[in-house]
Amino acid sequence: MQMIRLGKAALTATVALFFTLVAFGNMTDYDSNWQFVQHVLSMDTTFPNSALHWRAITNPTLQSVSYWMIILWEAATALMLWIGVIRLLLSRSAAAFANAKGPAVVGLTMGFILYAVGFVDIGGEWFAMWQSHIWNGQATAFEFLTLISAVLIILLIPEPADIGGS
Repeated sequence: MQMIRLGKAALTATVALFFTLVAFGNMTDYDSNWQFVQHVLSMDTTFPNSALHWRAITNPTLQSVSYWMIILWEAATALMLWIGVIRLLLSRSAAAFANAKGPAVVGLTMGFILYAVGFVDIGGEWFAMWQSHIWNGQATAFEFLTLISAVLIILLIPEPADIGGS
């Protein structure tokens, strides 16, 4: 396999491992991030006089459903990325590699959507997470978005044609 393609597969595997560990961590240490989700949704650490508190979700069942939706999305993202990695590694030509990118692109897009929509848009803006000095995950979300975006951009760079069947 050409080194460029191997590098792209390795970068995709890095993000797959990240989502695997995030989902695993959230399932095996449920309470740590549960507290984060619970506080963000309840908006209990946002500005006290904020006119946005009507958006808060304080029902524990709805909070739990929201958290499990995040965990399941993380696990599905990891699975899609691992399928993508396997398909990329099994590709023997530039054309086959280009055709094999689909699952990896879907997985990277799923990861991007989780952090952009889930944590920046919904958590950050709808639930005013930016107002909390304690439960504000926006900076971390942007770090993850940077990682995912870089790998997605690199993966989408067209493949050079194979020379001499390599």
